[in-house]
Amino acid sequence: MRYDYGILKKLDLALPPIGVKFSFFRPKDVPELEKDTHASLCELMKKCQTENRPFYFSREHDETCVGKIILGMEQMAPVGKSGQIGPRLGVFDDSRANEHVYQSVPKLEAGVANYVSFAPFDQLSFEPDVLVVPAPIPKAEIVLRAATYSTGMSYKSCCTPVMGCAWMLVQPYRSGEISYIVPGLVHGPHGRELWPSDFLVVSVPHHWLPVVLDNLRHMPFELSGHESKAAYYSEFEGILADLAVESQNP
Repeated sequence: MRYDYGILKKLDLALPPIGVKFSFFRPKDVPELEKDTHASLCELMKKCQTENRPFYFSREHDETCVGKIILGMEQMAPVGKSGQIGPRLGVFDDSRANEHVYQSVPKLEAGVANYVSFAPFDQLSFEPDVLVVPAPIPKAEIVLRAATYSTGMSYKSCCTPVMGCAWMLVQPYRSGEISYIVPGLVHGPHGRELWPSDFLVVSVPHHWLPVVLDNLRHMPFELSGHESKAAYYSEFEGILADLAVESQNP
């Protein structure tokens, strides 16, 4: 392994962050998911967390939503592609609005990913293409701050009300950008009750891993200005007062 993921333990999350890898060839060091599993792609991420074990998924497995379409393993049926599902769910006003959303949803090219491996961060046998961190907002803030701490990058979130797995996995992988979504705002994760309503799902693509992991080792997790409103104002006003004095003789 190129990187040390042990610092993620310090987040003290009830469920572990997971690494995800897209593979053309069948993984040799990850066990296969049981063939009788019937789950959506986002449910597989939660399954990896709750069962705390690695496994790989392929086109040979059943997938109960749009995961194989997102992964480039299947094509969407014309009745779905034309936008007929969303209006019946109450998510869209008509098929035109539903079909328009599909134009912006990121997908892998056909044949690129024949297999997708999932593993808890402390059981990784591969360097992940995307590290997925579902976490309560205070913990998710720490992970996002670890990206901007040494770079000044801005936080970005992009999503659609359906097909949330695309934005958790494919979008950060293809764009190379750290992103986050609010799972409670996406129909599938919300309806399946995968994560609590106060969670964010932060996705860190592979080349951001050394920055995030290194900053987690060096930056403060808890900020004094987050302890209370009074602490925030006291600290901020103190800094301004100090700078006012120092700047008189720069």
